[in-house]
Amino acid sequence: MNLGFEIIDVSHVVEHGMVTYQGLPAPLITDHLNRSESRKIYAPGTEFHIGKIEMVANTGTYIDSPFHRYADGADLSELPLSSLANLEGVVIRHANSAGREISAATLTGMDLARKAVLFHTGWDQHWRTSKYFDGNHPFLNAESAEYLVRAGARLVGIDSYNIDDTRDGNRPAHSILLRQRVPIVEHLRGLESLPDKDFKFFAVPVKVKEFGTFPVRAFGIVAHRPASIS
Repeated sequence: MNLGFEIIDVSHVVEHGMVTYQGLPAPLITDHLNRSESRKIYAPGTEFHIGKIEMVANTGTYIDSPFHRYADGADLSELPLSSLANLEGVVIRHANSAGREISAATLTGMDLARKAVLFHTGWDQHWRTSKYFDGNHPFLNAESAEYLVRAGARLVGIDSYNIDDTRDGNRPAHSILLRQRVPIVEHLRGLESLPDKDFKFFAVPVKVKEFGTFPVRAFGIVAHRPASIS
C-alpha cells in the first residue's frame, strides 16, 4: 500500500552489553518477569514478559537537553515537543571531507531557521568498532555552533561519536547550543538515506524530571512526490 510517505529510522538499536561512549558502562538488559514465571500468576494460556534495563542515559542514539550541561537548564521534562518533533529537516553532508572539523563555512547561505540540522559525516560506519572511539571523529567547531544559533536552528544532530572534539576537556558546541536551548542528538546513523531537505524529523525522549540526556527513536518522514504526467 502506498502511504504517500516513507519513514526512515536513523537511530541505533540498544542491545545488552554494547558500548556507546568509551568509559561509560554498557546497558544491562534482563528479565524482571519471564514468560515461564508469569504463567504462575495469570490464567491458563495467558503469559507476559516484563523486561528490566540498567543503563546510563547516554546510550545508543540520544538527545542532550540544556540540563546536561547547565544546572539551571531545561531538563528532558521541560523540553517543548516543538523542539523535538515534526521539525523541518536539513542534512549537511560532510561524509567525504578530508578534515575532521566542520566550520561555519559549510553552512553559509543556508536557510536553517527553525530546522533540525543534521550533520552526515559517515562516522556511523564505525559503530561498535574500536575506530568509533579513537578520537578522530568529525565534530563542529565553536564558530559553526554560534552560526547555528544565529541562524535559528531548532535542533542539531550528528552521526558522529561526539558533536565536539574530545581530545581535550572543552565542549564549545555543547556549551553554545545548550545554553541557547538547542537540543543535540548524537550517534545518529543512516543519514545517507535522508534527502538534503524536504523531510520531517523526530527525536523524542521519555519525559524524565532532572535528567539531561536519554535515548530516542530518531526518524525522518519523507513525502513521496507524485509522478509527473507527461
